[in-house]
Amino acid sequence: MSNRDKLLKAAKECLLTVGYERTTVRHLVAASGANQASINYHFGSKEQLLTTALRDLNREWGDVLFAALARPADEAARRDDVAVWGRIIVSIQANRDLWAVNFESLSSARADDEIRGMIAEGQRLAREALARTFGGADDAAAVGARCYAALVGLAAQWLIDPDAAPSAEQIAAASGVAAVSP
Repeated sequence: MSNRDKLLKAAKECLLTVGYERTTVRHLVAASGANQASINYHFGSKEQLLTTALRDLNREWGDVLFAALARPADEAARRDDVAVWGRIIVSIQANRDLWAVNFESLSSARADDEIRGMIAEGQRLAREALARTFGGADDAAAVGARCYAALVGLAAQWLIDPDAAPSAEQIAAASGVAAVSP
């Protein structure tokens, strides 16, 4: 594995365990086994390395979300929104660090146009996928926006206080989409 690849792998690990703001060059060097100069050589700066790693993790988060939204064959004939929200909750529980780093990236977006653009694109794709999943044919933008707001609120609650977080049934009812329709 090249030093560049080692650094990128280390940056992803640091983002997931330490977070964007708290990751230091020392963390990256220790986790990668590469020297400090190789960060600037391969990425230009610690921030660019972390942004590259964040972009990869953002794609991974999208893959996790889209997998949760996919309706299995036995569910395709009927629309079971409770099952979809249930898969999303399982995804949040199984990928807590990945979901948390996505939330943390919001604060970095305030001062970084590249991160802001990356997040905006991810939000657009998520709204479109949510609209397709929850039947937004007539007003896909509104359905996607409403479901995305529900998704973000649901994820925040499951990350912060899972004991008090809403169930799949509660979120399906609150999101304004029918729980089960023929």
